[in-house]
Amino acid sequence: MSDAAQPTAAEVRAAAEAVKTALDRHLAAVERRSGEDDPAVYEAFNQLAAAAEAYDELLYDRYDEVTPFEIPGAEDALPPYTGPEEPNALSVLIRRDYAVAEPQRLLAQAERIEAADADSTDAEAASTIHGALGILFGEFEPDEIASRHKEFGLEEGDSTLWVTAAEEPAEPGEWLEAPFEAVDPQSVVCRFDVSAVFDDEPDDEDEDEPDDPEDLEDELDLDEDEDLEPLDADRR
Repeated sequence: MSDAAQPTAAEVRAAAEAVKTALDRHLAAVERRSGEDDPAVYEAFNQLAAAAEAYDELLYDRYDEVTPFEIPGAEDALPPYTGPEEPNALSVLIRRDYAVAEPQRLLAQAERIEAADADSTDAEAASTIHGALGILFGEFEPDEIASRHKEFGLEEGDSTLWVTAAEEPAEPGEWLEAPFEAVDPQSVVCRFDVSAVFDDEPDDEDEDEPDDPEDLEDELDLDEDEDLEPLDADRR
């Protein structure tokens, strides 16, 4: 940037004062907040973020310096809640991502499930990855798979859970074709995210040497004393 286009020292000072003012307003809004999703706090947050970003840019342009603060963009935050004050219904939206880390382990688990199911008529389903996944998720609840994912040859990725509120429950079957299409962000009561981007340090497991194929084969060999967990009488 040329010298003529640089902001003046007075402009940088004014931007710094604007940050101080926005910081005071944000604290005051937090102290007076009426609940977790108070619109006044949300607005004060956005004003503080905008003021801090403007100051950071001017500081860099004038002095080639930056602030040590990183404020998430407003687009990353949920808008203020505008749903019913006393919801009569709610929906829980869950997404969990997995990587198929050990395909052979997944296939072996599917074969075990099929072998224990006397009513199974599709023995070949367990021989393909997509077939094995269908067997796995048809047999176990998603929460159980989440807690035993390594046992099934899966590796956890990001996950998120949204709780949305509504006046009335949805009609049976009306959203099954597009379950996540009509989500109103302003009806979200709370949200919980789990992501690798939040981890400050890499997992120790990522630094381990990959499993030896022979060791993996030994682990997959079933001992006579190793029994399957009892299966429900009715498969989902």
